[in-house]
Amino acid sequence: MATGQNGNGRKRRPVRPGQRPSGKPPQHPEGQRPKRPAQPQRPRLQGVALRPDEVEDYIRRPSKASAPSKQSSSGQRSSPQNPTAQARKPAPQRPRPAQAASAKKPAKKPSRKARQQTLAALDAATSSGKPKSQSKFRRFLWKSFRFSMYWSVVLGIWGIVVVGGILTYYAAHLPPASEWAVPQRPPNVRIVSANGTLIANRGDTGGEAVRLEQLPTYLPEAVMAIEDRRFRYHFGIDPIGLARAAFVNYTSGRTVQGGSTLTQQLAKNLFLKPERTMRRKMQEVVMALWLEWNYSKDEILEMYLNRVYLGAGAYGVDAASRVYFGKSAHLINLAEAATIAGLLKAPSKYAPTRNAALAEGRAQVVIASMHKAGFITADDAKNALFNPAHVVTSHNSSSGNYVADYVMELLPGFVGSIGEDIIVDTTIDWDMQQAAETALTTRIAESRQEFNVTQGAVVTLNRSGAIRALVGGVDYRKSQFNRAVYARRQPGSAFKPFVYLAALERGMTPNTVRRDARVTYRGWTPKNYTKRYYGDVTLTQALAFSINTVAAKLAHEVGPANVARTARRLGITSALKSNPSIALGTSEVTPLEIAAAYVPFSNGGYGVVPHVVRQIRNEHGKVLYRRSGDGTGRVVRGDKLSEINTMMAQTVYGGTGKRALLAGRPAGGKTGTTQGYKDAWFIGYTNSLTTAVWLGNDNNKPMKKVSGGTLPAEIWAWVMETEHQGIPIARLPGVPINLAETSPLLKPGTAPKRRQPTFVAAPQQPQPPRPAVQATTAPRPQNNTSTSPLDLLGRLFGGG
Repeated sequence: MATGQNGNGRKRRPVRPGQRPSGKPPQHPEGQRPKRPAQPQRPRLQGVALRPDEVEDYIRRPSKASAPSKQSSSGQRSSPQNPTAQARKPAPQRPRPAQAASAKKPAKKPSRKARQQTLAALDAATSSGKPKSQSKFRRFLWKSFRFSMYWSVVLGIWGIVVVGGILTYYAAHLPPASEWAVPQRPPNVRIVSANGTLIANRGDTGGEAVRLEQLPTYLPEAVMAIEDRRFRYHFGIDPIGLARAAFVNYTSGRTVQGGSTLTQQLAKNLFLKPERTMRRKMQEVVMALWLEWNYSKDEILEMYLNRVYLGAGAYGVDAASRVYFGKSAHLINLAEAATIAGLLKAPSKYAPTRNAALAEGRAQVVIASMHKAGFITADDAKNALFNPAHVVTSHNSSSGNYVADYVMELLPGFVGSIGEDIIVDTTIDWDMQQAAETALTTRIAESRQEFNVTQGAVVTLNRSGAIRALVGGVDYRKSQFNRAVYARRQPGSAFKPFVYLAALERGMTPNTVRRDARVTYRGWTPKNYTKRYYGDVTLTQALAFSINTVAAKLAHEVGPANVARTARRLGITSALKSNPSIALGTSEVTPLEIAAAYVPFSNGGYGVVPHVVRQIRNEHGKVLYRRSGDGTGRVVRGDKLSEINTMMAQTVYGGTGKRALLAGRPAGGKTGTTQGYKDAWFIGYTNSLTTAVWLGNDNNKPMKKVSGGTLPAEIWAWVMETEHQGIPIARLPGVPINLAETSPLLKPGTAPKRRQPTFVAAPQQPQPPRPAVQATTAPRPQNNTSTSPLDLLGRLFGGG
């Protein structure tokens, strides 16, 4: 130790190691003694024993305060400029002997609770003075944030790895990516009338493919608003939408929302089967990502709008627009667009043709979503809500669908398999088609209860066999069976013209007389409709008044086989039974084929092949098929045609077909009624058109006294009057235009009225020969009174 004397002559105490020597304090520039740094106050341990090393270690650890304390324990401020004012470490003290001795002895270990209380007291003593609760809360928030961030990153990385592995696994079961390609949209068949009016669309889609720029903007916006509002911003998968759907479904306890995007739905429709499996869902995600990578948003949206199913057999917005509103998708309004977009949730449930109220409510939800998404203004939404969509059901029940179905049956025979969109030009005259449909449906609706008639068919052909109108039933929506083409029914007396034509070709004439009396052939006894017999009648009278016994006699005379051959020559294709009852039309035929067999009576005796397809072309204008060729050639000789036409005209003028008489236009035809009034027919023709009308019931129940000369004849006259508007009047081949005046028809059983002769009649008794000069004074042939009007017709038109 160093010893010495101070200025007063006193001895200085020895300076211990680590102790400042006593004496005069050092002089500082400011002349002030620096303040000592505040020492941490030792906490009171409240009787709890701690080892000194634990206390020293606890005190020496860094303070948790964010800044040094401004107030020392003694209440004096420390100066930051004075370097000697910094806190110094306390010098280690040597333990006293007693302490050293006691340190060797093991100290009693304090309890856990006592240690926690001591540490808490030390924390309080060394704290920075901030509230304890606030400091703990901040530490808790910071630790929670770090914990959540850390595990979020970890879980995110692992989630990406796991999802990527799952997608890779399921993608491995798909074909190679180099073979992926969007399949072509199923081809559409556009069927149009002769003047270009759309009749119907056929194919797997039921509508045409439309371009996105051709559609009104609110149609795709309606789809995005209700199905995928973030379609323009996601990459095929919408995590926000998935999270939202999961939360809503969880809180609702059931599946309320779906998280699939439009791209995912398109991928499912294009490539995958509609099955609910994890494998299909993962493959859907893979294909959605592929679509987003290879196609633009507009292309994806266009493909979706042209392929999505919208109920009622309609695929694509154009098909849906035509089915529900009867017009193209280019022409729909906002309310109609919202109705179509609302179908995407459940096409069958929200179809307006099935539940109009439910469809309208769904459309209101779509309109509200469009306004919320900013696609439309409040005024647009208000107008759409006040003017809801009007569903057109006539498109579904229109008779044009029968034509379209018939065309689709014939199409493979013309072009084979269809690989592209095509346009079929038909022979249908749309005005005639609507006239035939209106006449049939209106008359049956008026007579349904009174006459117990529920169904019918109408078919009209021109002179070359082209089908101008074809109505296969009363309501296509209720029944798609085409009765005009496929229904085989007994024609009844409408088959008799073939019997009489066969008789005329065997040498008989319209004035040939046969006796109307009871007759039996092989145990079969035909009876007349009036249940009366009229005695001797001409063939003209027998046909005009539909006398069954005479027709049976003629069939027996010429042979049933010859009658069948005559009918087949004119155009009957169904199987015919060569028995005596063939004369009364017991063999079944279709309305189309018997109408075609009547056409030779109107066109001069030439057989025809009924046809409806005129031309087939693709959407680029390339002609794939064009009809060529004529019919089957001449099937009726000119002289016999004149005779049969005269007899058929008399049926309309004064026979059973008087209700079919047209105003000022020559026409011929024949009625037909089967046993028990199960079928009623009228088939007639003019120089331009031939029309067949059939009425009956699908279940073969009898009608109430409906014969061919009543409702069928009235419908025929209605149809033909409308169809002949604008067509010039022309006489039937071989028949004078004033036949009713020149050759009045007598009813069987009535005597002809005595007519005052206009010219000198031929002498009743043979006269002696006269000189040749006298012969020149004989009456001229044109002044002679003919014994029969038919003899005059024969001389004028070559009749036999």
